[in-house]
Amino acid sequence: MPEMSKKYIPEHMHDKDPNPKLLKFVRRVTDRFDGKLKGIKVEDPEYWGFACIFEDEMTETERENSLDLLLEMKVRKKYPYADMLSMCAKHGMEQKTADSIMDKLSVLGMMEYDYGDKYTKDGPIPGTTYNKDDRHYWIPLFVPGSAEYTNMNTKLMDKHPELAMFFERMTFLPLAGITQMIPPGGAGIGMHVIPVEQAISMENTTADIEHISYWLKKYEGHLGASICSCRYGRKKLDEGCADDYDGWCIGVGDMADYCRETGRGRDITYDEAMEILKRAEDNGFVHQVTNIDGENKIFAICNCNVKICNALRTSQLFNTPNLSASAYRAHVNKADCVACGQCVEYCPAGALKLGQKLCKKDGSEVTYPKQELPDATKWGEDKWDEDYRDKNRINCHDTGTSPCKTACPAHIAVQGYLKMASQGRYKDALALIKKENPFPAVCGRICNKRCEDACTRGMIDRAVSIDAVKKFIAAKDLEDEHRYVPEIVVASNRGRWKEKVAIIGGGPAGLSCAFYLAQMGYYPTVFEKNEKPGGMLTYGIPSYKLEKDVIDAEIEIMKEMGVEIRTGVEVGKDVTIPELRNDGYKAFYVAVGCQGGRYPNIPNDHAEGTQTAVEFLKKATTGECHFEDETVVVGGGNVAIDAARVSARSGAKKVTMLCLESRDIMPASDEEVREAEEDGVTVNCGWGPKEVIAENGKVKAVVFKKCTRVYDENKKFSPVYNEDETITIPATKVIFAIGQAIEWGSLLDGTKVEFWHGNYPVADKLT
Repeated sequence: MPEMSKKYIPEHMHDKDPNPKLLKFVRRVTDRFDGKLKGIKVEDPEYWGFACIFEDEMTETERENSLDLLLEMKVRKKYPYADMLSMCAKHGMEQKTADSIMDKLSVLGMMEYDYGDKYTKDGPIPGTTYNKDDRHYWIPLFVPGSAEYTNMNTKLMDKHPELAMFFERMTFLPLAGITQMIPPGGAGIGMHVIPVEQAISMENTTADIEHISYWLKKYEGHLGASICSCRYGRKKLDEGCADDYDGWCIGVGDMADYCRETGRGRDITYDEAMEILKRAEDNGFVHQVTNIDGENKIFAICNCNVKICNALRTSQLFNTPNLSASAYRAHVNKADCVACGQCVEYCPAGALKLGQKLCKKDGSEVTYPKQELPDATKWGEDKWDEDYRDKNRINCHDTGTSPCKTACPAHIAVQGYLKMASQGRYKDALALIKKENPFPAVCGRICNKRCEDACTRGMIDRAVSIDAVKKFIAAKDLEDEHRYVPEIVVASNRGRWKEKVAIIGGGPAGLSCAFYLAQMGYYPTVFEKNEKPGGMLTYGIPSYKLEKDVIDAEIEIMKEMGVEIRTGVEVGKDVTIPELRNDGYKAFYVAVGCQGGRYPNIPNDHAEGTQTAVEFLKKATTGECHFEDETVVVGGGNVAIDAARVSARSGAKKVTMLCLESRDIMPASDEEVREAEEDGVTVNCGWGPKEVIAENGKVKAVVFKKCTRVYDENKKFSPVYNEDETITIPATKVIFAIGQAIEWGSLLDGTKVEFWHGNYPVADKLT
């Protein structure tokens, strides 16, 4: 059983003199076997969850009158208004007092009422009235019932946030001993999932009750939007998600009236309800209806996020879909499937997994396990799954999935966009790529093609030209006909988010953050100290590899989505983080990157004529760099290659590149090295810098020593040199491409950021 939150300590958890009437009442309401048989104790959530209301929200007279009335009633038995008055009179309450008690109990969530549920499939029965004397009152369950109603009362929750803990506990505890008894469909205990209506083929025969539109038409005129008790409760515990809590629960029929009249909701039209449901589907939420009142009757449609929905969490904790099931079963249409795997990644219950359908070496088929169900298996605690959140994120069986997607650093569904491109569905292919990568055109030009290295076709002849296809698709994004601007999907029914987010740094990481925040409905602001955004894309990667108009085009899409980019603003110098906080920014994403280069700490490594590759490439891009006759580049990675090739292409008569590694273990790709040599660069492997020779403070040559080992037996970088074997390379310019470093400047002044190992900020272990 998951541990209870420690965010709050319930005030009444250790009452020494508990109210005996309250103990008797909550014992009657609870559906826990132990509580029914042995009684409720003060440390039980049934007691302290209600004690904070009865003891703190009522006068002594109100408390006694309320408990006297409640103890006259049976749980979930409906009593007409006249009978309620009679029971109140039995305890000496006049009508005015009785009305006050019933109203207060209803507002606090201890009592529920309806107007007789007078509806047909075509709507309310004509002539139905909705006066107080038409009401029927009853005591609700804890869940679904009082726990939700208390968590939907924001004023009550602000005073008693421990009610969120009460709600969470009461979703788990009652089911611990009876999970194995719950048959498919929930038997009225759990929730019933309603499928997305457009997913149901019109050729299928489905019951009306499986269609959301059926319920909305039935209760049209009595629909309401309310606070989601799960989202609001989890928010109070600091365990929420990014959703707005308002308006996701749609009350129908008399429940809509009850929520409006007790301050929990507002009336909405049929069209407004459909808008909420469509927005929920766009966000990947699950439509669930209550199924505790029998056939052809519901009182709410919940739009549940599996991250915080107590019903779905409970179903997954006990590892049984029976608690939250649908009569509709989805099937894959093989003709439409492009094998992108998105259904697996987005399924909130982790019900799908990817695997291989290739046969085994002996020719037999690969088989996969099926989910056990409690109605067919003994279901003890060994069948529960407290790690359901982590396990639901496991998208593949041990057989794995497509190697190209696995190898891709962004895990883009390669096989999916290849299929879409073959069908001419370029905009769909772009949409699929941009789910994981906001820069398809950029990456199409500079990607190191790990997907092609892993392509199984390469074992037969040669790999599929995946990068070329991606580049072709991305080029379509520059055409108006196929241009894809992602839809803004906001997890709120109140429009885009008003909270201000500051992104410090306009490079690939900062712009990616801005892209996805904008897609989620935020208006992020990017602060970039340079004149143009793009970071290393703009100021690092040479234009012969990556045209600057391609970067501009992809950034323009972000601006269309609502991203604001402020260039020429250095945070820490022109404006500080505390000043931005005072200006209303609520969150900060620091994406300054490693914009500084490293020097090798050898004699004269800062002599005139030496530069880091990062500095050199930036100046080369902006036209500030003077190219010397003899240039030496130190380093063996792709940045070193870029520096060497830019030098060779820009007038340097001789460019020599030296690195520690042998040719076979150079960090730079074989293709990059080959292209550098084609540009006239001389590549010498197995040498490390020993000394820069300078005359009058200016570079004249570089002395290198032989590197005999780069990595130790544990694959750790630990170079060993032969100091006696050296070479001297004449040079008027030396470019060091041996690593990069973070330059914080004054950025973090006024913050609580701590550092370790010198320049690295300490990260939160949880987040």
